[in-house]
Amino acid sequence: MKKLSLLFLFAIQFSCFGQANKKINGVSFVASREKVVQEQVEAIVQVNANSAAVMPFGFIREVNNPKITFNTERQWFGETKSGAEQYIEMLHENGISVMMKPQIWISKGVFTGILKMDSEDHWKQLEESYCDFILTFAQLAEESHVDVFCIGTELEQFVQNRPAYWNGLITEIRQIYKGKLTYAANWDEFDRVPFWNQLDYIGVDAYFPLSESKTPSVEELIAGWQPWKSKISTLSNQTQKPILFTEYGYRSMDYSAKKPWLVDRTEERPNMVSQANCKEAIFSEFWGEKWFAGGYVWKWFPNHGTAGGVNDNRFTPQNKPSLKIISDNYKKYSE
Repeated sequence: MKKLSLLFLFAIQFSCFGQANKKINGVSFVASREKVVQEQVEAIVQVNANSAAVMPFGFIREVNNPKITFNTERQWFGETKSGAEQYIEMLHENGISVMMKPQIWISKGVFTGILKMDSEDHWKQLEESYCDFILTFAQLAEESHVDVFCIGTELEQFVQNRPAYWNGLITEIRQIYKGKLTYAANWDEFDRVPFWNQLDYIGVDAYFPLSESKTPSVEELIAGWQPWKSKISTLSNQTQKPILFTEYGYRSMDYSAKKPWLVDRTEERPNMVSQANCKEAIFSEFWGEKWFAGGYVWKWFPNHGTAGGVNDNRFTPQNKPSLKIISDNYKKYSE
């Protein structure tokens, strides 16, 4: 009997260990002009990803314009409600879970974190417009059995200036959508978001500056992570919420860990070692932590065969050495 009890205890411990180490191993699935096809989803499966972020878009003309335009015939298919629905269906058919992450694009690529109105009237118009936008996709998320719904992405000024609105919005979303909720806070915003206690995951777009070296070593990057990791884990402990990297990624170029958020079309030469080392370091530091839920690599294009490559200095890991690092770690932390 004693031997059986010990075996039972061991089985429980093993089971719990396995659950603690199974992560959300995701890709940020870029919206395209056409419907997604089976071959494109199979490429996600082949890198051992178990989740994908589907990202419909709304558009704002200027940073102080309160009107969000979305779900129009002028948008790419994948940016619309019907496109998101088709993407989700195809991903689910292949056993890939989904985080729906509706996002705002401000004309000319202006950073959404500075979205701020110049009058109370404009604030109220923005709130009404955003409510229409986000609840439309919350309804789709519920109908499509999406696992995680992201209520906003990198909207620091909107969040800081209108906290009461966001509290009410979360309540409205909860009435429609019954799954898990998160918010994608920018790396320099995550510790000041006032409504984490109302969500299920602390979402972080993890573009933290780690090193000023042209080609930082893994050891240097791990050292660079320590102060940030301490802040992240402290917040997780204080809120009793797991951390989810709603975006993580590095460009394949020199100095990729200096300002990882840069999206300009620089002529900086490709540097595959720098991107690969950054990936090694982030997996080493986070994927083994029990308080860490996983993350979504930025970004993944549907046409995998022609995406990325060794002459590309952009974010995607597709057809680059860092892809094997992702695939190996996703396999490791999927069981």
